[in-house]
Amino acid sequence: MTTRYRVEYALKSHRRDQLIEWIKGLLAVPFVLHSQPTAVFEPQKETTDQMANNAQRRYLEIMRDVEELINDHIRHQKAGTEEYSKLKLLVPSIGMFFTPLYLHDAFIYQDSQRYISWRRFVAPSFNDIRLVLNTAQVMSLIRSGPLELVTFDGDVTLYDDGKSLEPDSPMIPRLLNLLRDGTKIGIVTAAGYTSARKYYERLHGLLDAVQDSDLPDTLKENLIVLGGESNYLFRFSAGDPDRLKYVPRKEWLLDEMRLWQEDDISALLDIAEVALKDCMKNMRLDAQIIRKDRAVGIIPMPHHRFPREALEETVLVTQKILEVSAVGRRIPFCAFNGGNDIFVDIGDKSWGVKACQRFFKGINGGKTLHVGDQFLSAGANDFKARAACTTAWIAGPVETVLLLDEIAELERVVDRKNR
Repeated sequence: MTTRYRVEYALKSHRRDQLIEWIKGLLAVPFVLHSQPTAVFEPQKETTDQMANNAQRRYLEIMRDVEELINDHIRHQKAGTEEYSKLKLLVPSIGMFFTPLYLHDAFIYQDSQRYISWRRFVAPSFNDIRLVLNTAQVMSLIRSGPLELVTFDGDVTLYDDGKSLEPDSPMIPRLLNLLRDGTKIGIVTAAGYTSARKYYERLHGLLDAVQDSDLPDTLKENLIVLGGESNYLFRFSAGDPDRLKYVPRKEWLLDEMRLWQEDDISALLDIAEVALKDCMKNMRLDAQIIRKDRAVGIIPMPHHRFPREALEETVLVTQKILEVSAVGRRIPFCAFNGGNDIFVDIGDKSWGVKACQRFFKGINGGKTLHVGDQFLSAGANDFKARAACTTAWIAGPVETVLLLDEIAELERVVDRKNR
């Protein structure tokens, strides 16, 4: 049941994506005009297929129009005048597009999976549009191919929150297929460890599968792990007991990252720690502070969970305090809600993805896909990846598996056409 709390909570600006909400509003009009809810009581009226065909035709017209608005925005991007694009005027928060989006074709695909046009009482939803955008992005990447790099978040993307990537995960054969096709894989996670053993514990199912596979070493080494958002890089290494080898920062840091001063990093984490402690006190959070060399956060005491509102309040307060600080203007950071903890990391996933691209000899954003579950504007660490590459917003590991299946299916279609 939808409660008043859930309705009001969903209307908060930091819980919404303006592009998806705008498209949802556009599709609401043909839904109202062409869905036939009364037909369930009047069997002699328009058939379900007729209704669905009419609704789909109108939905597709709108998707084609939005597709062209995005193409216009890309033309303005290339000219350096994106602030004058019509899409920017309609959706002021819109960011960068690295590729066109095949929304018309993607809607047809998702309509065949979700039967959006056949619905009489439920209008196209946020999730419908989110998945259409994912499919449109994958179609664009595959058709302009090849897809050179896919980066993944960890928790809630490759495995359930707080769990590990186990040997029986359906994700593993699909990730192996990406490597077999020559696609590089980067796991860009907020988990910040200086030891390969910790990452092995979380990813052992995948790492052991890569070790035991028939892939040549050159393809196995196309798997990397970038921890702490953008702070610790490990590369697959068959000769190491933990299957990962630490890569010194000097071998992968971006030029801009080399300018970050250690004193500034410490000062920013000091400010974040004070802000987190204040929130713990003000909201009576039963928590403890965790301080690392490139991060600071709070985790709950055993058998305790933070209220969702407290998590988001703490993130927003800490983020605002850091944004207005002098050091927060010099050092990039990411304040995010990890589900039942809050952390502030130095850098963010845009830097993490860019570091992966640089490590693999300069892959551009239009050949890279980042897959994650947190793309809201505040307290969501995948959001920043939109500045580095194309993205796919998933709601859990099951959707990641489906997305990887879409990639494989679309690649087979393109291969057949090219023969």
